[in-house]
Order: sequence, then structure tokens, then C-alpha cells
Amino acid sequence: MPSALDALVTEAADAERLAHVRPPTWTNPTPAPMYDLVVIGGGTAGLVCAMGAAGLGARVALVERHLLGGDCLNTGCVPSKALLRSARVVGEWRRGPALGITVGEVRVDFAQVMVRVRARRAAIAAHDAAERLRAAGVDVFFGDAGFVDRRSVGVGDRRLRFRRAVIATGSRPLVPPIAGLDTVPFLTNESVFELRALPRRLLIIGAGPIGCELGQAFARLGSSVTLIDQAERLLPRDDPDAAVILARHLERDGVRLELGARIERADSDADAVRLTLSGSHTGEGRACLLHGDALLVAAGRVPNVDGLDLDAAGIRAGPSGIEVNERLQTSNPRVYASGDVCSELKFTHAADALSRLVLQNALFFGRRSARALAIPWVTYTDPEVAHVGVTCDRARSSARLDTITVPLSEIDRAIVDDETDGFVRVHHERGRFRGCTIVAPHAGEMIGEAVYVLTHGGSLTALSATVHPYPTASEALRKAGDAYRRQALTPRVRRWLTRYFDWTRG
Repeated sequence: MPSALDALVTEAADAERLAHVRPPTWTNPTPAPMYDLVVIGGGTAGLVCAMGAAGLGARVALVERHLLGGDCLNTGCVPSKALLRSARVVGEWRRGPALGITVGEVRVDFAQVMVRVRARRAAIAAHDAAERLRAAGVDVFFGDAGFVDRRSVGVGDRRLRFRRAVIATGSRPLVPPIAGLDTVPFLTNESVFELRALPRRLLIIGAGPIGCELGQAFARLGSSVTLIDQAERLLPRDDPDAAVILARHLERDGVRLELGARIERADSDADAVRLTLSGSHTGEGRACLLHGDALLVAAGRVPNVDGLDLDAAGIRAGPSGIEVNERLQTSNPRVYASGDVCSELKFTHAADALSRLVLQNALFFGRRSARALAIPWVTYTDPEVAHVGVTCDRARSSARLDTITVPLSEIDRAIVDDETDGFVRVHHERGRFRGCTIVAPHAGEMIGEAVYVLTHGGSLTALSATVHPYPTASEALRKAGDAYRRQALTPRVRRWLTRYFDWTRG
């Protein structure tokens, strides 16, 4: 159970964070007569737009209805990665005997783990602080924003007129239409990091990145975890071979996988949450009943468009969010959108990249296209799964694309580290780099090189010619380049080389 001291430390960390991202004594400023840019939403997309525009000398207003920093700081990237850091220690401890290191029994103090999570979140909150925005020249308004007409936004009794505006309201957890779920207490990423005690049995709906990351983390920290998804495999958007490797590691950490399963009903009593499943391991016509002390719903995201009064500004939205063209311009040419509210790729770094593009297009009459961006994604499990560019399925269905795979078992650093269960897979078109998937302990760090090559139209030949430090896992990318160059040694070229060396020896 959490101690009184833990509770005090937690409260202090939360108070510190809120002092930055929603100061309790904040007073909204008097609006300027006209803003060059009004930004709705103070998550990553909105902050990049606001700070970037103010730094260029524009007059900027930002409106946030809840907490600055958005999902990333408060309920997403920051607290989840802090939690994963603690869980990674448990994974390392379990590998100890294979490395010749024997240590005592691991003891997890979950309350202290969560104290640390909140402390790290509070430390980073200063980067997204209201005072930092104000010091940069941004007028910060807290409250619900809605369009009044095509050129103004209302916040309470204030009206903000704009030359350009950006909708950056983000997304929220999707709650799937499961019978009885509305009567059951459940967690999402917006509430799971407020836990003070470790759930003894944790049921997770959704085998995407969030479900896999938190499932492995909670299993390592001591929960009995069951991961449920209607899909037949983990990470449906990723390489199938990557999903097989990750499934093996999750099961090794004690996660029970119920894939290809349909949840027929959810219910609960005072002691447990229950899910009734069909499919999966249940057999035809049979049902399986799962019991848990807590339920986490990680079944995807939906864009936040409610309450914006989009019709008043002539802005169209659909099930996928705000409708935009390739320049991220809405049906109102004065209004743009960025981040989760309009993008299929709901990642912090995607929001950052899209907002940089918006600044050019909205303020300087640019015509940059979001289609030109090479945006990677990473699932921060152990091992990590990283990807950029064309997918494995597309590569297999295209006659123009070829694939080269380098297993980590061929990489010296992976061998000495006992981390050979993974690969680097590159898709190319006659040597021109088109995509990459990496499964490795630090795949998220390695994928950056692949993103650079793809962004700048690089080739596998260039990768082969790049000097990589030895021994590192990144050598796998060079080896992919080497493999392509060897393929270029066709029988005809080899015959020519044989005649050349015969001639030079004479």
C-alpha cells in the first residue's frame, strides 16, 4: 500500500505540474484586436504552432480547455515511458543468470514506481508551461473554444479574431461498443497513470502499441496480465514477423494473449471485472470468461472535434477528424489543422512535423505537402518495434519492390549482448530506399538513420558506404547495404571481373 510519504510526494509533484500547465491563479489576457494566428489546443501540435509563430514575430493566441502539454505530457508519452523504464529494470534482472550475474529476489514497490512517474512528468512540465508561452509572446487563454464565424473564435465572453487559425485539439481514447462496458469501471491512458496500487489481475482490451507496451510493463511489475484483441496478431499495422517476435517476448514475461477473440459482454461486481469472449482459444460455439481486478481499454483513438462549432466557420469534419488537404488546410482556407485531430498517424513527433509544415503554409503562403513527410513509428516494448516508409504487406504485393532482411543473429553486438531475437528489414526499389522495419532493443534509436535516408532520397549503396561504429546494432543497416551491393554482382559482372583479374595478372 502507498505510504503517507508517497502520497505527499505524489501530491507535490502533481501540484508542481499543474502550476506549469494550468496555473490555478491564471487570468486570461485581454484579446488583441487581431491575431496573426489563433491556435486551438495546447498539446504538442498546438505548442509547436504557437511557439514557432511567436518566435517568428507573429501575434499569437493559444486556447487550451484542460492542461497544456496535452496527451503526451500528461497521459501519454511521458508517464508511459517513465513507467516502462522501471519495468525494463525487471527485464534486465531476469536476464542476469544468462549473463553470469545472480542477484536476490526482485521486489517491486509499485507505489514508489508511480511516485517516480509523476515526478518525471512534473519535471518535464516546465517545457510546456503557460509562463514560458507568455514570455515568448503568446497570449494564453484557458477555457472552451468554439468558432463564432469564419474569422473568429470565442472563449467564454472573449472573441479572438484571426488572420489564420489552427485546430490542434488532439484525440481521446476510443471506447469500443461492447455490451455492458458502459456499466463497468475501466481505465484508459487518461487514468491508468493515476493508479497508486498494482492491479493483481489486469485485463487489457487492444493489442496495439499502447496495449502491448503497458501489458508488458505491468506484467513485469507483478500483475497477471491478459491482452485481448479481435485481430489475429499483435500490432496489425506492423510487419507480421515483428508481431511473432513480440508475442514470444510478451508471453515470456507472463502476458496471456487472447487474439482473434471477440468480447461479447463486459460486467462487474464488487470484486472483479468480467469479460465474456468468443473465438480465440475458446473453440467454436464456446465462450470463455476472464476475470480481472482492473480493466484497461487501449482500443485506439478518436479525434476531438466536439464543441468547436465547426459549422460556424465552414469547416468539415468526418469520423477521422478534421478534413484537410495535403497542405493541412481545412474547407475554410483561413483555418488549418495539425496533429491527432486530422492525422492517421497519432504520434507526438508526427504532430510536431505537421505543425512545422502548417507554419510555413499558413503564415508564409507555402505549399508544402504532408505527403512528403517520412514519419516513423515505434512501439516501446522490449524489444522495440520501429518502422518507416512502405510496409511489409505493400512490399510483398509490389513487383517493383524488393526486400533485404538482416537477422540480429548476424550482428556481433547483438550476439555479445544476448539480444539476437530481432532483425532489420529494408524495402527498396532498385537500391533506392523505400522503407524499413527494425525489431531490436533500441530500434527507436536506430530507425532515425533509416528516416534520414528515406527523407533525403538515399540508397542502399550509400548506407553500405557509411562508416558505422563497431560494435553497434546499427551495423545491421550497413549490412543491408552490403547485401544489396552483392546482389549487383550478377553472373555477367562476375565473368567480366574474372577476365579483368586474369588480364591484370598477366
